[in-house]
Amino acid sequence: MSEDQLLTGELEPTNEWYAVAKIAGLKLCEAYRRQYGSDFISVMPTNLYGPGDNYHPDHSHVLPALIRRVHEAKHQGAPTVTVWGTGTPRREFLFVDDLADACVFVLEHYTGDSHLNVGSGEEVTIADAAKLIAEVIDYKGKLIFDASRPDGTPRKLLESSRLMEMGWRPRTSLLEGLKLTYSDFMTRFPKRALSRTAQTPSLYASK
Repeated sequence: MSEDQLLTGELEPTNEWYAVAKIAGLKLCEAYRRQYGSDFISVMPTNLYGPGDNYHPDHSHVLPALIRRVHEAKHQGAPTVTVWGTGTPRREFLFVDDLADACVFVLEHYTGDSHLNVGSGEEVTIADAAKLIAEVIDYKGKLIFDASRPDGTPRKLLESSRLMEMGWRPRTSLLEGLKLTYSDFMTRFPKRALSRTAQTPSLYASK
């Protein structure tokens, strides 16, 4: 999705309220720029992850939720971890420090009416992301994908070529970012056994 495609289609039903709030902020910046000449700039990031993330078992996004679930499975000796969906949806992830770097870059190199997309330019299936997390945590059990559960949107990928043509690039690979995020998780939750088991409830992995 490019910057020009914003508001050209229907909003994703389960995300409508959050999307409206974000779009209102973008349009407010545009209005201030046009009416008052304020050099306000907006960026639209893709799915973020990294240190300081929310690892709640029910109310977190897919990467931190998987980190917690796989960690618990390893230290409780659970033979399987169940992930909702087929594992085939594709997602783009950006390490949070790379977003911070992009924001500084944009402030120094860009002025204009349009917001700028900020993404890694790479996408990965939920299945491959789960396998990468299992590798980082050294979990030897089996990942089970529950196809009876919803997959969510098949693909989420931003078109970030405008920013990248200006010279910005993300610095953190998904593997390195997951290692840093897991280190953060272990620092914040040092106990080996947490409150939930690795098997129930299943993880909804579409976000």
